[in-house]
Amino acid sequence: MKKEKKDQYIESLSALIDEYQHLYVTDISGLNAEDTSALRRDSFKKEIKLVVAKNTLLKIAMDRSEKNFDDLYETLKGNSSIMFSNVGNVPAKLIKAMRKKNEKPILKGAYVEESVYVGDDQLDVLASIKSKEELIGDIVMLLQSPAKNVISALQSGGNTIAGLVKTLSERPE
Repeated sequence: MKKEKKDQYIESLSALIDEYQHLYVTDISGLNAEDTSALRRDSFKKEIKLVVAKNTLLKIAMDRSEKNFDDLYETLKGNSSIMFSNVGNVPAKLIKAMRKKNEKPILKGAYVEESVYVGDDQLDVLASIKSKEELIGDIVMLLQSPAKNVISALQSGGNTIAGLVKTLSERPE
């Protein structure tokens, strides 16, 4: 590859690193064409950008970023493909779903929520991380729950008091 092409490729990788908040470094070597195509289709549906890159060029692009990828550099060995996403747990869930049929993709490392996760054993942890939208939904639900309980108690209490007053007024003395 000529230096000009390498520079263009590094620039495009740098742009992807800056555009997306999360990235996963995986190994998809050994997947047959059908499984690779299925992974690419599923990635596209889930708004994940899947890119195969040379490790040295990826490292240069990571160095140019303001994000701290220092612990992730040790995973840049062998075949590497990168999954870029704006939702932290979606690539992990996709990898787990693919693993039901194959032993690959293998997670080498990930940069999620400004933290670095190294190793395939971190896949369950990454899949269980909640996205910003999920956390906001949980907080809203928790805040609404006491208010709903109070309103429900007031409404049922009003019916009980009205029923009690009516029963007492109809009771013979």
